[in-house]
Amino acid sequence: MLQQEETEPAAKFQSLAEELQSCILSFLPYQDILRCTSVCKTLRQTYISSSKLQYIVELGGQQLLPIPNALSDSRTSISQRLQLLRDNAHAWFKFDIHSFETVSIPLHNKMWVANGHLCLWERHGNSTTIFPILPKPSQYTIECDRSPMSLRSDPNAYGFDVLMDPAQNLIAIAYATVDDHFQWDDERIYIDLGALDGGGIHPQAVGRTLFQSELPGLQSGDRTSTDLGKLKLKCFGRHIALWRSIQITSEYFDKRLWGLQIWDWQHSTTSSSVISATINPAYEEAIDFCFLGSDRLLIVSDDMKLYTIEDTSQVPQLLACFLLPVSVRRIQCIYSMDDIAHSSRPQILAQQTMWTSDPERQLLSVVTFSPSLIFIISTRIFFDLDLFEGMLEAIPWKNWGPLNARLFQTPSRRNITVGGNRVLLAFPADDTTGVWHSPQKYRLCVMDFSPLAVERRQGLGRVVKEPSTIEITESRTGETFKFAESLTTSLPYVGVVLDQDRTFGYRGFERIWIDKDRIYFYHGSNQLEVIEITPRAAVATKLITSSD
Repeated sequence: MLQQEETEPAAKFQSLAEELQSCILSFLPYQDILRCTSVCKTLRQTYISSSKLQYIVELGGQQLLPIPNALSDSRTSISQRLQLLRDNAHAWFKFDIHSFETVSIPLHNKMWVANGHLCLWERHGNSTTIFPILPKPSQYTIECDRSPMSLRSDPNAYGFDVLMDPAQNLIAIAYATVDDHFQWDDERIYIDLGALDGGGIHPQAVGRTLFQSELPGLQSGDRTSTDLGKLKLKCFGRHIALWRSIQITSEYFDKRLWGLQIWDWQHSTTSSSVISATINPAYEEAIDFCFLGSDRLLIVSDDMKLYTIEDTSQVPQLLACFLLPVSVRRIQCIYSMDDIAHSSRPQILAQQTMWTSDPERQLLSVVTFSPSLIFIISTRIFFDLDLFEGMLEAIPWKNWGPLNARLFQTPSRRNITVGGNRVLLAFPADDTTGVWHSPQKYRLCVMDFSPLAVERRQGLGRVVKEPSTIEITESRTGETFKFAESLTTSLPYVGVVLDQDRTFGYRGFERIWIDKDRIYFYHGSNQLEVIEITPRAAVATKLITSSD
């Protein structure tokens, strides 16, 4: 009798019309849809017949989110979107590394790619340049070439760092006023904000200038000085952060202090969101940070400290501390934030795409030096803190690392880039080197860490689920010292090593970036190489939508 009562709801559900079954299932997370359709033939047939359910599963399995009210949604059917999404994932395993276009690059000191734009800063000429890289017809673009100091009327202002965010039409510069001896008041370092597309104050900024707060740890009478190259300016959405290394001279001893301040630039020109700590000068470069979504910040050194920064009128609250298994002298965070997810102009950018990366399900790359390692880490651990209940103050590597990371060895930090759940890793194909003693010929490995790739992409690459172990070594004075510890990690992925080698000029390999459908190579010359990742279905979809 009990068994009959348990089977009655299932029987009643299966008796519903297929369209109604599909509608009900569409409210479930993609994992639950797959579970239901794997245990019931009727629901399996419903799934196979429904492009909508398959689209939901494809988005979730690729760790993507649909963009509400995207213009392209109204012009493209769900079945076309589904096919485009699948073909786009396939295309990343099949592109031709020898098929590229080139873009000339002006003189610069600092260069980066953001939202399809090339951003350049020439410190000595005190100028910035931004322009779209081979723009597409529907792409929102900004093109500007000017001095960043035009934001200020002070002729003695000198820039420490500049950031340009085309997704938000934002330029920010950290600067100080210098005297005739090129000295500056360390307490008077400011950040000025402007609009990229026309100069002047950014329309969403609460004011032109962001002002620093006093750092914790400073005493009355302490003299401070910020080194020119020891300053980092980063932004994500409404938050801007300034990190700097400071030399403190007191009556009895000298020490170094790092300080980090975060502003909500759209709502206040001041903030109390300040963190600081003393550092060993020898390990000054063993600190980096990145934003994780709109309300979290990660500071990485020998550990990874996760803070909440939702309220910048308060000191950031420490949420968790993840211990790294090695001590390092230099470190770098590589984390690609999706443009739609944080843009102040989502209605403009949404016209270009139908989906965006899930900010809670992406990849973070932590690159260490001495030892030279690449940690590929799933960001889900920074949002699913319930998994580490009772140990948040110091989560050991063995409790978070082996299952949520994959470890690789590399000779250079320039050989790696991440975007969403994809990783592009370049490694030397032979011992050929150029005049700069850098490898010239490289082979690329493409890796997809999304769950659906691991489950369904077996025909496109090697599925790696088994653990891999790396012996930690470190080179000193021409010798190799092997540590007793070895590290084993097992975050699953699908990988393809492209069977094509590339020669990257006499200076070898310099930088690499990826976005949704492009790869950008820079190898020390005055040109940027651009590879389009365009699935065949994209062409067909464009033809269909253009005729509607």
